[in-house]
Amino acid sequence: MPQPTRFKNKQAEESQFQLRLVVAYGFMVLMFIVLVGRFVWLQVLQHEHFSTLADNNRISLLPILPNRGLILDRNGVVLAQNYSAYTLELTPNKVPDLKATVAALKQLVDITPRDEKRFKKFLEESKDFESIPLKVKLTEQEAARVAANSWRFPGVEVKARLFRDYPYKELTSHVLGYIGRINQKDQDRLEEEDKSTNYKGTTYIGKTGLEAVYEDELHGTVGFEELETDSGGRAIRSLRRTPPVNGNNLKLALDIRLQEVADKLFGNRRGALVAIDPSTGGVLAFLSKPGFDPNLFIDGIDSQTGALSTPTGKSR
Repeated sequence: MPQPTRFKNKQAEESQFQLRLVVAYGFMVLMFIVLVGRFVWLQVLQHEHFSTLADNNRISLLPILPNRGLILDRNGVVLAQNYSAYTLELTPNKVPDLKATVAALKQLVDITPRDEKRFKKFLEESKDFESIPLKVKLTEQEAARVAANSWRFPGVEVKARLFRDYPYKELTSHVLGYIGRINQKDQDRLEEEDKSTNYKGTTYIGKTGLEAVYEDELHGTVGFEELETDSGGRAIRSLRRTPPVNGNNLKLALDIRLQEVADKLFGNRRGALVAIDPSTGGVLAFLSKPGFDPNLFIDGIDSQTGALSTPTGKSR
């Protein structure tokens, strides 16, 4: 039996088509409005924020360390001074294979087990983008060998840094104290006192004695250099430089010659002596026996063996 013929309702189909067209057009207009709104939000309302982020990606701040102030006796004799030496440093996030790099550097530089242990300790305490010393006080020959092979070691640098020296050693140890590498406890304290910005790039801080008491005066103010960098992080040009302010020198009432006389009179006996000028209250001599060589404490003590590090890397 033949099926009945179905008649199309052209008017209804046209109305349905028009409705779909209006909905599609409205959706397109809505998406366009959302796109324009997003554009206004990013380019106008958030312009300053994203401009700052772009500058941070393009501009790097390089800290410029100040010279630590000297400590002098009443006659101008230097009791604590600075000297320059080369340091072998690694930036972890720029080194593809840290273990292999250290092993290869051993062929160029005399890296002791203690150097490696100290490096691992600093690695745990530092951030990936900070350079960490692997070997301090390189000889000129070692520095030259590393520089000649620098193309083999991305993220490895030889830097010239200032180191502290106490020429009178045990004689002034209890008065001057010593400086040491900044640890997590020091970093937390600096952040609490809102001083961490002034210690960017600084690795040492006063630990005991006058070095600790007058830390703010001796340290100085860190400077900064703004460098424009490319996508690979390489410096293109210097944009601006704020020079550092060197630390103030500290002149004491102490007379090192009188200190030497007191030490000679003590000999090998234990004890302490304080000589004060009654007219001013200034301390002319301050001696405590036995003393210690503060130079050995600057780079730390091996807690496992109890050996002290000397500038040559030997123990005593």
